[in-house]
Amino acid sequence: MGRFSYKMPEDFLLKVSRLGEKTDEIIPKVLEAGGEVVEAKVRSNLQSVVGRGTKKESRSTGELESALGVSPARQDRDGNFNVKIGFSEPRSSTDKSSSGKSNAMIAAVLEYGKQGQPPKPFLKPAKTSSRKGCIEAMKAKLEIEVKKI
Repeated sequence: MGRFSYKMPEDFLLKVSRLGEKTDEIIPKVLEAGGEVVEAKVRSNLQSVVGRGTKKESRSTGELESALGVSPARQDRDGNFNVKIGFSEPRSSTDKSSSGKSNAMIAAVLEYGKQGQPPKPFLKPAKTSSRKGCIEAMKAKLEIEVKKI
């Protein structure tokens, strides 16, 4: 599925370095604030493409949209903190039209298309358009957390 990666501005990284022992407590909160901005844009884009421009009536159940979410911030083996925006699995067994298919596969078909179904990108445009808002939300959250110290 899609992967987002943003480089942090230098002034932002300097503020983070001053936090000392509180860094591991504050960085996840900051990343989750940014993740919420990106998730909202992905959700908006997803709503705008699902069921649009189809030859037949849409069979959308809304399950893909409800499965979208932001993971808690976690530290990887390299010591970097990450949040992920993606789809929870598995799909419910009540959805007969897409039984046996994962949310990630359905999202990939929407994003990239398949034979007879044109692509309807919603992830890549969300990454591009939410970049500034994501960084601003993280800066604002960092300021709030720094003031608490």
